[in-house]
Amino acid sequence: MFRVTGFHRAARVLAPPLFILILRCGPESVSKGAPPVTTASTPQSAVGVKDSTHPRAASDSGARDSALVRPAPATPAARAALPSPSKLRRTSHDSISYTAAIRAGMKRTERGEWPVSGPASAAGALLPERRIVAFYGNPLSKHMGVLGEYPANDMLARLDQEVSRWQDADPSTPTVPALHLIAVVAQGSPGKDGMYRLRMPDTLIERVYQWAQTRHGLLFLDIQVGHSTVRAELPRLLHFLERPDVHLGLDPEFSMHYDKEGLKPGTKIGTMMADDVNYASRTLAELVSEKHLPPKVLVVHRFTKRMVPNPRQIHLDPRVQIVMDMDGWGPPWLKFDSYRDYEVADPVQFTGFKLFLHNDAKSGEPLITPRELLHLVPKPLYIQYQ
Repeated sequence: MFRVTGFHRAARVLAPPLFILILRCGPESVSKGAPPVTTASTPQSAVGVKDSTHPRAASDSGARDSALVRPAPATPAARAALPSPSKLRRTSHDSISYTAAIRAGMKRTERGEWPVSGPASAAGALLPERRIVAFYGNPLSKHMGVLGEYPANDMLARLDQEVSRWQDADPSTPTVPALHLIAVVAQGSPGKDGMYRLRMPDTLIERVYQWAQTRHGLLFLDIQVGHSTVRAELPRLLHFLERPDVHLGLDPEFSMHYDKEGLKPGTKIGTMMADDVNYASRTLAELVSEKHLPPKVLVVHRFTKRMVPNPRQIHLDPRVQIVMDMDGWGPPWLKFDSYRDYEVADPVQFTGFKLFLHNDAKSGEPLITPRELLHLVPKPLYIQYQ
Protein backbone atom coordinates (compact mmCIF):
# COMPACT_ATOMS: atom_id res chain seq x y z
CA MET A 1 0.00 0.00 0.00
CA PHE A 2 1.08 3.54 -0.60
CA ARG A 3 1.87 5.57 2.48
CA VAL A 4 -0.94 8.11 2.78
CA THR A 5 0.68 11.52 2.58
CA GLY A 6 -0.71 15.00 2.19
CA PHE A 7 -0.25 14.53 -1.53
CA HIS A 8 -2.54 11.53 -1.68
CA ARG A 9 -5.13 12.94 0.68
CA ALA A 10 -5.35 16.05 -1.46
CA ALA A 11 -5.70 13.94 -4.54
CA ARG A 12 -8.85 12.38 -3.16
CA VAL A 13 -10.36 15.67 -2.00
CA LEU A 14 -9.46 17.99 -4.84
CA ALA A 15 -10.18 15.97 -7.94
CA PRO A 16 -12.62 13.32 -9.14
CA PRO A 17 -11.01 10.25 -10.70
CA LEU A 18 -9.04 11.11 -13.80
CA PHE A 19 -9.67 9.25 -17.01
CA ILE A 20 -6.61 8.96 -19.20
CA LEU A 21 -6.50 7.81 -22.79
CA ILE A 22 -3.49 5.68 -23.67
CA LEU A 23 -2.20 5.23 -27.22
CA ARG A 24 -3.23 1.90 -28.72
CA CYS A 25 -0.22 -0.31 -29.27
CA GLY A 26 -0.54 -1.71 -32.76
CA PRO A 27 2.68 -2.41 -34.66
CA GLU A 28 5.91 -2.14 -32.71
CA SER A 29 6.78 1.23 -34.20
CA VAL A 30 4.66 3.97 -35.73
CA SER A 31 4.23 3.65 -39.47
CA LYS A 32 5.01 6.73 -41.51
CA GLY A 33 2.16 9.18 -41.59
CA ALA A 34 -0.07 7.04 -39.36
CA PRO A 35 -0.23 8.16 -35.73
CA PRO A 36 -1.51 5.77 -33.08
CA VAL A 37 -5.22 5.67 -32.27
CA THR A 38 -6.86 5.84 -28.87
CA THR A 39 -8.33 3.12 -26.72
CA ALA A 40 -11.08 3.25 -24.15
CA SER A 41 -10.14 5.32 -21.13
CA THR A 42 -8.74 3.81 -17.96
CA PRO A 43 -9.29 5.28 -14.49
CA GLN A 44 -6.55 6.98 -12.52
CA SER A 45 -7.15 8.55 -9.15
CA ALA A 46 -4.00 10.49 -8.29
CA VAL A 47 -4.05 14.20 -8.98
CA GLY A 48 -0.36 13.98 -9.83
CA VAL A 49 -0.86 11.78 -12.89
CA LYS A 50 0.31 13.35 -16.10
CA ASP A 51 -2.20 14.39 -18.73
CA SER A 52 -3.32 11.74 -21.14
CA THR A 53 -2.68 11.01 -24.77
CA HIS A 54 -5.01 12.09 -27.54
CA PRO A 55 -3.20 11.69 -30.85
CA ARG A 56 -4.27 14.16 -33.50
CA ALA A 57 -4.92 13.54 -37.17
CA ALA A 58 -1.85 12.75 -39.27
CA SER A 59 -2.36 15.90 -41.33
CA ASP A 60 -1.72 17.96 -38.19
CA SER A 61 1.93 16.91 -38.07
CA GLY A 62 2.77 17.50 -41.71
CA ALA A 63 3.20 21.24 -42.10
CA ARG A 64 4.61 21.75 -38.61
CA ASP A 65 8.19 20.85 -39.67
CA SER A 66 8.49 23.36 -42.48
CA ALA A 67 10.52 26.57 -42.33
CA LEU A 68 11.87 26.26 -38.81
CA VAL A 69 13.42 29.51 -37.72
CA ARG A 70 16.26 30.42 -35.38
CA PRO A 71 15.28 31.89 -32.01
CA ALA A 72 14.56 35.57 -31.59
CA PRO A 73 14.95 37.23 -28.18
CA ALA A 74 11.72 37.65 -26.25
CA THR A 75 10.54 41.24 -26.59
CA PRO A 76 10.13 43.47 -23.51
CA ALA A 77 6.39 43.57 -24.20
CA ALA A 78 6.20 39.77 -24.26
CA ARG A 79 8.11 39.52 -21.00
CA ALA A 80 5.94 42.17 -19.37
CA ALA A 81 2.84 40.16 -20.25
CA LEU A 82 4.03 37.24 -18.11
CA PRO A 83 3.07 37.14 -14.42
CA SER A 84 5.65 38.43 -11.96
CA PRO A 85 5.87 37.37 -8.30
CA SER A 86 4.77 40.80 -7.11
CA LYS A 87 1.49 40.43 -9.01
CA LEU A 88 0.71 36.89 -7.85
CA ARG A 89 -1.81 36.11 -5.17
CA ARG A 90 -1.11 32.92 -3.27
CA THR A 91 -3.40 31.36 -0.70
CA SER A 92 -2.33 30.99 2.92
CA HIS A 93 -2.15 27.23 2.26
CA ASP A 94 0.27 27.89 -0.61
CA SER A 95 2.42 30.14 1.58
CA ILE A 96 2.56 27.64 4.45
CA SER A 97 3.59 24.78 2.15
CA TYR A 98 6.09 26.98 0.34
CA THR A 99 7.73 28.06 3.60
CA ALA A 100 7.78 24.47 4.88
CA ALA A 101 9.49 23.24 1.72
CA ILE A 102 12.17 25.94 1.96
CA ARG A 103 12.78 25.26 5.64
CA ALA A 104 13.06 21.51 5.04
CA GLY A 105 15.70 22.14 2.39
CA MET A 106 17.61 24.51 4.64
CA LYS A 107 17.64 21.96 7.47
CA ARG A 108 18.98 19.29 5.08
CA THR A 109 21.66 21.74 3.99
CA GLU A 110 22.61 22.52 7.60
CA ARG A 111 22.97 18.78 8.25
CA GLY A 112 25.28 18.45 5.23
CA GLU A 113 22.83 16.46 3.07
CA TRP A 114 22.61 19.15 0.38
CA PRO A 115 24.49 19.27 -1.84
CA VAL A 116 24.73 15.48 -1.91
CA SER A 117 28.22 14.16 -1.31
CA GLY A 118 29.50 12.03 -4.16
CA PRO A 119 32.05 11.87 -6.94
CA ALA A 120 32.75 15.13 -8.75
CA SER A 121 31.23 15.19 -12.21
CA ALA A 122 33.58 14.62 -15.14
CA ALA A 123 34.70 17.44 -17.40
CA GLY A 124 31.99 18.93 -19.59
CA ALA A 125 29.12 18.28 -17.16
CA LEU A 126 26.04 20.47 -17.54
CA LEU A 127 25.02 20.58 -13.88
CA PRO A 128 25.15 22.50 -11.58
CA GLU A 129 26.75 25.27 -13.61
CA ARG A 130 23.73 25.39 -15.96
CA ARG A 131 19.97 25.02 -15.71
CA ILE A 132 17.99 23.00 -18.26
CA VAL A 133 14.52 24.18 -19.33
CA ALA A 134 12.68 21.51 -21.31
CA PHE A 135 9.40 21.15 -23.20
CA TYR A 136 7.92 17.65 -22.81
CA GLY A 137 5.63 15.56 -25.00
CA ASN A 138 5.30 13.79 -28.33
CA PRO A 139 4.56 15.32 -31.76
CA LEU A 140 1.88 12.68 -32.38
CA SER A 141 -0.33 14.03 -29.59
CA LYS A 142 -1.55 17.49 -28.63
CA HIS A 143 -2.38 16.29 -25.14
CA MET A 144 0.82 14.59 -23.96
CA GLY A 145 2.59 17.89 -23.47
CA VAL A 146 3.54 21.24 -24.92
CA LEU A 147 6.08 19.68 -27.31
CA GLY A 148 3.21 18.31 -29.41
CA GLU A 149 0.51 20.84 -28.58
CA TYR A 150 1.55 23.51 -31.10
CA PRO A 151 3.12 23.63 -34.57
CA ALA A 152 6.90 23.35 -34.31
CA ASN A 153 7.72 27.02 -34.89
CA ASP A 154 5.12 28.15 -32.35
CA MET A 155 6.28 25.57 -29.79
CA LEU A 156 9.92 26.60 -30.20
CA ALA A 157 9.06 30.29 -29.86
CA ARG A 158 7.29 29.48 -26.59
CA LEU A 159 10.38 27.60 -25.46
CA ASP A 160 12.51 30.66 -26.28
CA GLN A 161 10.24 32.74 -24.04
CA GLU A 162 10.49 30.33 -21.09
CA VAL A 163 14.26 30.13 -21.45
CA SER A 164 14.39 33.95 -21.40
CA ARG A 165 12.23 34.06 -18.25
CA TRP A 166 14.56 31.68 -16.44
CA GLN A 167 17.65 33.50 -17.62
CA ASP A 168 16.18 36.79 -16.40
CA ALA A 169 15.27 35.24 -13.04
CA ASP A 170 18.74 33.77 -12.47
CA PRO A 171 21.33 35.55 -14.65
CA SER A 172 24.18 33.78 -12.83
CA THR A 173 23.15 30.35 -14.17
CA PRO A 174 23.13 29.93 -17.97
CA THR A 175 19.84 28.40 -19.18
CA VAL A 176 19.99 25.59 -21.73
CA PRO A 177 16.87 24.80 -23.82
CA ALA A 178 15.77 21.19 -24.30
CA LEU A 179 13.04 19.04 -25.83
CA HIS A 180 11.98 15.99 -23.84
CA LEU A 181 10.46 13.43 -26.21
CA ILE A 182 8.50 10.39 -25.02
CA ALA A 183 10.35 7.92 -27.23
CA VAL A 184 8.72 4.79 -25.75
CA VAL A 185 5.03 5.40 -24.97
CA ALA A 186 3.02 3.27 -22.54
CA GLN A 187 -0.11 1.71 -24.07
CA GLY A 188 -3.55 0.64 -22.94
CA SER A 189 -3.47 -2.54 -25.04
CA PRO A 190 -0.76 -5.20 -25.27
CA GLY A 191 0.32 -5.07 -28.91
CA LYS A 192 1.71 -8.10 -30.75
CA ASP A 193 4.42 -8.77 -28.19
CA GLY A 194 2.28 -8.11 -25.11
CA MET A 195 4.51 -5.33 -23.82
CA TYR A 196 1.96 -2.48 -23.53
CA ARG A 197 4.38 0.04 -25.02
CA LEU A 198 4.91 1.69 -28.39
CA ARG A 199 8.38 2.51 -29.68
CA MET A 200 8.68 5.70 -31.66
CA PRO A 201 10.50 5.29 -34.99
CA ASP A 202 13.96 6.71 -35.57
CA THR A 203 12.52 9.15 -38.11
CA LEU A 204 10.39 10.81 -35.44
CA ILE A 205 13.27 10.97 -32.95
CA GLU A 206 15.49 12.51 -35.61
CA ARG A 207 12.83 15.09 -36.45
CA VAL A 208 12.59 16.26 -32.83
CA TYR A 209 16.39 16.24 -32.53
CA GLN A 210 16.57 18.62 -35.48
CA TRP A 211 14.04 20.91 -33.76
CA ALA A 212 16.32 21.01 -30.71
CA GLN A 213 19.29 21.75 -32.95
CA THR A 214 17.66 24.96 -34.19
CA ARG A 215 17.94 26.21 -30.58
CA HIS A 216 21.41 24.74 -29.98
CA GLY A 217 19.56 22.74 -27.35
CA LEU A 218 19.38 19.25 -25.89
CA LEU A 219 17.15 16.27 -26.62
CA PHE A 220 15.94 13.93 -23.87
CA LEU A 221 14.56 10.52 -24.81
CA ASP A 222 11.97 9.37 -22.29
CA ILE A 223 11.08 5.71 -21.68
CA GLN A 224 7.69 4.46 -20.42
CA VAL A 225 8.29 0.71 -20.30
CA GLY A 226 4.75 -0.63 -19.75
CA HIS A 227 5.28 -4.40 -19.38
CA SER A 228 8.72 -4.17 -20.95
CA THR A 229 11.88 -3.22 -19.04
CA VAL A 230 14.57 -0.57 -19.10
CA ARG A 231 17.03 -3.31 -20.09
CA ALA A 232 14.93 -4.13 -23.15
CA GLU A 233 14.18 -0.57 -24.24
CA LEU A 234 17.41 1.35 -23.65
CA PRO A 235 19.78 -0.46 -26.08
CA ARG A 236 17.82 0.52 -29.19
CA LEU A 237 18.22 4.20 -28.28
CA LEU A 238 21.97 4.10 -27.75
CA HIS A 239 22.82 5.20 -31.29
CA PHE A 240 21.02 8.48 -30.50
CA LEU A 241 22.55 8.70 -27.03
CA GLU A 242 26.00 8.53 -28.63
CA ARG A 243 25.42 12.17 -29.55
CA PRO A 244 26.80 14.54 -26.90
CA ASP A 245 23.56 16.58 -26.75
CA VAL A 246 21.14 13.66 -26.29
CA HIS A 247 20.18 12.54 -22.76
CA LEU A 248 17.77 10.10 -21.09
CA GLY A 249 14.56 10.11 -19.04
CA LEU A 250 12.82 7.28 -17.14
CA ASP A 251 9.15 7.34 -16.13
CA PRO A 252 8.34 4.92 -13.28
CA GLU A 253 4.64 5.83 -13.47
CA PHE A 254 4.15 3.41 -16.37
CA SER A 255 6.51 0.63 -15.21
CA MET A 256 4.11 -2.17 -14.34
CA HIS A 257 6.42 -4.41 -12.34
CA TYR A 258 7.14 -5.37 -8.74
CA ASP A 259 3.81 -4.92 -6.90
CA LYS A 260 2.08 -3.80 -10.17
CA GLU A 261 3.02 -6.88 -12.20
CA GLY A 262 0.49 -7.65 -14.94
CA LEU A 263 -1.60 -4.48 -14.59
CA LYS A 264 -2.31 -2.25 -17.57
CA PRO A 265 -0.38 1.02 -17.64
CA GLY A 266 -2.57 3.82 -16.32
CA THR A 267 -4.64 1.67 -13.96
CA LYS A 268 -2.16 2.06 -11.09
CA ILE A 269 0.92 4.19 -10.60
CA GLY A 270 3.96 2.07 -11.48
CA THR A 271 7.29 1.42 -9.80
CA MET A 272 10.98 1.42 -10.70
CA MET A 273 13.64 0.29 -8.28
CA ALA A 274 17.11 1.70 -7.81
CA ASP A 275 18.42 -1.32 -9.76
CA ASP A 276 16.54 -0.11 -12.85
CA VAL A 277 17.99 3.39 -12.51
CA ASN A 278 21.45 1.97 -11.83
CA TYR A 279 21.30 -0.15 -14.98
CA ALA A 280 20.47 2.92 -17.05
CA SER A 281 23.21 4.92 -15.32
CA ARG A 282 25.83 2.20 -15.89
CA THR A 283 24.86 1.92 -19.55
CA LEU A 284 25.17 5.67 -20.03
CA ALA A 285 28.48 5.77 -18.13
CA GLU A 286 29.93 3.04 -20.35
CA LEU A 287 28.75 4.92 -23.43
CA VAL A 288 30.39 8.13 -22.17
CA SER A 289 33.71 6.33 -21.71
CA GLU A 290 33.55 4.39 -24.97
CA LYS A 291 32.60 7.39 -27.13
CA HIS A 292 34.56 10.04 -25.17
CA LEU A 293 31.41 12.04 -24.41
CA PRO A 294 30.65 14.66 -21.77
CA PRO A 295 28.57 13.35 -18.84
CA LYS A 296 25.00 12.34 -19.55
CA VAL A 297 21.95 13.64 -17.66
CA LEU A 298 19.49 11.00 -16.46
CA VAL A 299 16.07 12.37 -15.43
CA VAL A 300 13.83 10.15 -13.26
CA HIS A 301 10.23 11.34 -12.81
CA ARG A 302 8.63 10.91 -9.40
CA PHE A 303 5.52 12.08 -7.57
CA THR A 304 4.94 9.32 -5.00
CA LYS A 305 7.24 7.45 -2.63
CA ARG A 306 6.41 4.13 -4.24
CA MET A 307 7.45 5.20 -7.75
CA VAL A 308 11.10 4.91 -6.64
CA PRO A 309 10.90 3.36 -3.16
CA ASN A 310 14.66 3.01 -2.55
CA PRO A 311 16.24 6.17 -4.04
CA ARG A 312 19.20 6.15 -1.66
CA GLN A 313 20.43 2.95 -3.30
CA ILE A 314 20.94 4.80 -6.59
CA HIS A 315 24.65 4.83 -7.32
CA LEU A 316 26.41 8.01 -8.41
CA ASP A 317 28.99 8.09 -11.18
CA PRO A 318 31.04 11.06 -12.41
CA ARG A 319 29.94 10.26 -15.98
CA VAL A 320 26.19 10.52 -15.28
CA GLN A 321 24.22 13.29 -13.56
CA ILE A 322 20.99 12.05 -11.98
CA VAL A 323 18.01 14.40 -11.65
CA MET A 324 15.03 13.36 -9.57
CA ASP A 325 12.23 15.32 -11.24
CA MET A 326 9.27 16.36 -9.07
CA ASP A 327 6.43 15.31 -11.36
CA GLY A 328 2.67 15.56 -10.88
CA TRP A 329 0.14 18.34 -11.20
CA GLY A 330 -2.01 20.28 -8.80
CA PRO A 331 -2.27 23.62 -6.97
CA PRO A 332 0.93 25.33 -5.76
CA TRP A 333 0.70 24.11 -2.16
CA LEU A 334 0.44 20.50 -3.33
CA LYS A 335 3.48 20.85 -5.57
CA PHE A 336 5.52 22.49 -2.80
CA ASP A 337 4.54 19.67 -0.42
CA SER A 338 5.54 17.12 -3.05
CA TYR A 339 8.92 18.76 -3.58
CA ARG A 340 9.54 18.64 0.16
CA ASP A 341 8.36 15.02 0.55
CA TYR A 342 9.81 13.41 -2.59
CA GLU A 343 12.84 15.54 -3.51
CA VAL A 344 14.19 17.22 -0.39
CA ALA A 345 13.46 14.23 1.86
CA ASP A 346 15.20 11.73 -0.47
CA PRO A 347 18.44 13.36 -1.65
CA VAL A 348 19.97 11.66 -4.70
CA GLN A 349 22.03 14.21 -6.65
CA PHE A 350 20.14 17.01 -8.44
CA THR A 351 16.48 18.02 -8.43
CA GLY A 352 13.97 18.99 -11.08
CA PHE A 353 10.51 20.53 -11.03
CA LYS A 354 7.73 19.90 -13.53
CA LEU A 355 5.09 22.49 -14.43
CA PHE A 356 1.86 21.61 -16.21
CA LEU A 357 0.76 24.57 -18.30
CA HIS A 358 -2.91 23.56 -18.15
CA ASN A 359 -3.47 21.17 -15.25
CA ASP A 360 -1.55 23.23 -12.70
CA ALA A 361 -3.88 26.15 -13.47
CA LYS A 362 -7.10 24.18 -12.94
CA SER A 363 -7.50 25.62 -9.45
CA GLY A 364 -7.49 29.13 -10.94
CA GLU A 365 -4.13 30.10 -9.48
CA PRO A 366 -1.30 31.34 -11.71
CA LEU A 367 1.48 28.97 -12.65
CA ILE A 368 4.42 28.85 -10.24
CA THR A 369 7.04 31.30 -11.48
CA PRO A 370 10.81 30.92 -11.93
CA ARG A 371 11.50 33.37 -9.11
CA GLU A 372 9.32 31.38 -6.72
CA LEU A 373 11.09 28.13 -7.59
CA LEU A 374 14.50 29.73 -7.17
CA HIS A 375 13.81 30.17 -3.44
CA LEU A 376 13.49 26.41 -2.96
CA VAL A 377 16.40 24.58 -1.35
CA PRO A 378 17.94 22.97 -3.28
CA LYS A 379 17.21 25.09 -6.34
CA PRO A 380 15.89 22.84 -9.12
CA LEU A 381 18.30 22.69 -12.03
CA TYR A 382 16.01 20.85 -14.44
CA ILE A 383 12.68 22.52 -15.25
CA GLN A 384 10.15 20.72 -17.39
CA TYR A 385 6.97 22.13 -18.92
CA GLN A 386 4.19 19.79 -20.05
